[in-house]
Amino acid sequence: MGKHAADSGRKGRPTGRKSVPDGLQQNNLQPVKRKEYRLLNTIESPDDLRKLKTEDLPALCDELRDDIISEVAVNPGHFASSLGVVELTVALHYVFNTPSDRLVWDVGHQAYGHKILTGRRDRFCTNRKLGGIRPFPSPLESEYDSFTCGHASNSISAALGMAVANRESKVVAIIGDGAMSGGLAFEGLNNVSSTPNDLLIILNDNDMSIDRAVGGMEKYLLTLDTNETYNRLRFKASQWARSMGMLNDDRRKALIRFNNAMKSALSHQQNIFEGMNIRYFGPFDGHNVVQIVRILRRLKDMKGPKLLHLHTVKGKGYKPAEKSATIWHAPGKFDPETGERQVSDSTDRPPKFQDVFGETLLELAGQNPRIVGVTPAMPTGCSMNIMMNKMPERTFDVGIAEGHAVTFSAGMAKEGLQPFCNIYSSFAQRAYDNIIHDMALLNLPVVLCLDRAGLVGEDGPTHHGMFDMAYLRPIPNLTIASPMNEHELRHLMFTAQLEGKGSFVIRYPRGTGVCADWRCPMEEVEIGKGRKLRNGSDVAVLTIGPVGNTALKAADECARNGVECALYDMRFLKPLDEKILEEVGKNYQSVVTIEDGVRMGGFGSAVLEWLNDHGYQPHVTRIGLPDEYVEHGSVPELHKKVGLDTDSIVEAIMKYKS
Repeated sequence: MGKHAADSGRKGRPTGRKSVPDGLQQNNLQPVKRKEYRLLNTIESPDDLRKLKTEDLPALCDELRDDIISEVAVNPGHFASSLGVVELTVALHYVFNTPSDRLVWDVGHQAYGHKILTGRRDRFCTNRKLGGIRPFPSPLESEYDSFTCGHASNSISAALGMAVANRESKVVAIIGDGAMSGGLAFEGLNNVSSTPNDLLIILNDNDMSIDRAVGGMEKYLLTLDTNETYNRLRFKASQWARSMGMLNDDRRKALIRFNNAMKSALSHQQNIFEGMNIRYFGPFDGHNVVQIVRILRRLKDMKGPKLLHLHTVKGKGYKPAEKSATIWHAPGKFDPETGERQVSDSTDRPPKFQDVFGETLLELAGQNPRIVGVTPAMPTGCSMNIMMNKMPERTFDVGIAEGHAVTFSAGMAKEGLQPFCNIYSSFAQRAYDNIIHDMALLNLPVVLCLDRAGLVGEDGPTHHGMFDMAYLRPIPNLTIASPMNEHELRHLMFTAQLEGKGSFVIRYPRGTGVCADWRCPMEEVEIGKGRKLRNGSDVAVLTIGPVGNTALKAADECARNGVECALYDMRFLKPLDEKILEEVGKNYQSVVTIEDGVRMGGFGSAVLEWLNDHGYQPHVTRIGLPDEYVEHGSVPELHKKVGLDTDSIVEAIMKYKS
């Protein structure tokens, strides 16, 4: 990596209409000056890239990698993953006729280089900002983004569907960062093997997801190799078969079966992909761009499904990221020259909810030998690594496999253990059937902890935890709770692991809370019992979760303006505190509910249903997330946009002033 010279004054040039989000100009996020690069500055689209000589590509990769480092150092985002696929990204756009040919990325945080090469470099400074470039590839942003890819493991299925529907274009699925451990990836592979298609699957094998990848598939990929003699014989045989006109579909399938048997004999192993009649090539060095171009050209027009296996290094080209890929997955701001990260002084600030969870889980596990921890590839992200470091035999990282994480936890609970299964709220959507069928049906004592509930900020609509209350509320046997602060989180975790509590869901947000002195003694909370935080005679305000802190500020502001609010922290979505609801129904004509989940079918709907079912008819205003996908931006910006900030809540309550 070269030195990061001072900005040389390159002005942003327009990039095509389709690559610019609608809100970009509205939010005054204008292009900024860029560093000068000999090759990268000449590329406005992949058409420009394809004009370069092959021998220029290594230098272009160096420039692209340097540009990503310079950008993310000052505008934080995902980092190490995109550095690891620079050569692959350049090679793909060099060989394939994008956007007519489809590149389907899996785990979209790999795709920063892809965005820069496809007309968005001048606006990449707005990445993840409100109204700016989206955090992950999206067809809503650019025609070069073939499919949505905020969650892992969907590329093979989506690309196969596109390949079947569009025979005129080449379709490539790029899967990596541990996504091959996801069940959907195997479902896609199974269908690829039995459906006529010419799909190319590229496996970006870096032995990582966010944390180090785990499981049998990852161990298998580490040892998978191809025999040199076999590769030479296969190439000669395929050339001869093509010249003899023997590569029609029926004969090709027969040759593939023979090919698989020959390879097994020569390499002394059965290749799982070729065992599924998917031709396998590799593994190859994923950082040799010239070699990748040569291989892709050979595979581009090859009939039938095939898989190219590339070994890459997450964080390639930036030494700190290569050494500590987990830390540098999304490092925040940093000095690109020294690698020094800008970590804020948090000595007098409350800790993150996730860290309170991790410390409390370790504390509870020390008291209760039945407790075990389960997470799908997020031990650092959810802070279960705290327990993992102290009690590795009682913590399980199951890889990117949310459905399995829930059912695995249910199996342990069935045999007497007390699992705490931690999944990001957005990712838990993929485990919905497992929650219903494998956990709740038998009311098994699994504590499902949903981290990142509510709006998560810059990661945007694929990662917002908007829907969990609405989709979990109808499921029988579930206790569903959300703590207003860190003390309440500890109390709820303590309560959930007590004997006889059954299936228990605790949802909490990303980021810091409000209690610097979070290490309080833990107490049992009565199931379905809320708290009255403030007396008031004009309006009853009911909240669930951390948004109650905002509502408390709003209630104080309303009091200064002549409206007295009674404020209740309901704690539980299910069961609801019926004593509080009866008190509210009897004494108030005006009720406001506030939640950081979707308004449709969530907490406010539950309150409204109960009041109606019991004959109470106050006027109820429900404040929550709208029936639309909320864009990316900082959490305060988004709360203001959707009406969950203090001023918006005050405005909603003050409408009841007589």
